[in-house]
Amino acid sequence: MDVYSSSRLLDVGDLRVLVTDHGPEDGPVVLMLHGWPDTAHLWRHQIPALVEAGYRVVAPGLRGFGGSDKPRDVDACRVRACVADATAILDDIGADQAHVVAHDWGAAAAWVMALSHPERVRTLVALSIGHPAAFASGGLRQLKASWYMLLFQFEGIAEEFLSRHDWAMFRRFVGDHPETERWIETLSEPGALTASLNWYRANAHPRRLLSYPNRSTPCTVPVLGLWSDGDVALTEEQMTASADHVAAEWEYHRIEGASHWIPLDSPDELNCLLVDWLARHP
Repeated sequence: MDVYSSSRLLDVGDLRVLVTDHGPEDGPVVLMLHGWPDTAHLWRHQIPALVEAGYRVVAPGLRGFGGSDKPRDVDACRVRACVADATAILDDIGADQAHVVAHDWGAAAAWVMALSHPERVRTLVALSIGHPAAFASGGLRQLKASWYMLLFQFEGIAEEFLSRHDWAMFRRFVGDHPETERWIETLSEPGALTASLNWYRANAHPRRLLSYPNRSTPCTVPVLGLWSDGDVALTEEQMTASADHVAAEWEYHRIEGASHWIPLDSPDELNCLLVDWLARHP
């Protein structure tokens, strides 16, 4: 599907984000947040299934990605800025609450949204990324899997490392996923690669990860956690340990045979899980 067939630019402070909006205006709202190195196009298999089930599906491009503005300022890509964008989108469409379905950096932002604005989140579906405290205490296996976050701190070096020789290292990094050429096309736009890497510089600096508090505020909204056994960047433990940080309903599903990009690799299974979860939480 063409997710951009119904889209518009929305002013959020001094930036604009591209928002796609599908389904009945009076339907329950599902807010879908993508991660790196994606755009709202990530959700092209999920949007039709959710619209058919009666939901209004709103999928923005996160700041720094796709058709949204690409700030040079690292602080503009802080997770809390994305949370402010998400709440501004809900305000703009007149929605008090939304089911939030999110992947990768989008999931990191969605956890913070659920923790800081629980009244705006009906339920959370977190793909790949667990609760921030569970990730921060993920141990040596997660630290080893997160090696690239250190590389991405070095502006200019990381950009060259990923893009030189026809994006050879980027291709290896994403495992030559079928989506690779689309990612390269969008990241090749002026300022796009640096803006996308600024998410790591703003939120995953080693000092920030090491200073994360041992105690955290529990999540008080129902959470469905999903992790795939082909994910080389995130361990299963950081997802399953999220149960210790959820004070509401917690449900976990392991997706077999999918890489990090569950929405692309296992669309039918994900769609069934989403429709079932949302139907049980009207």
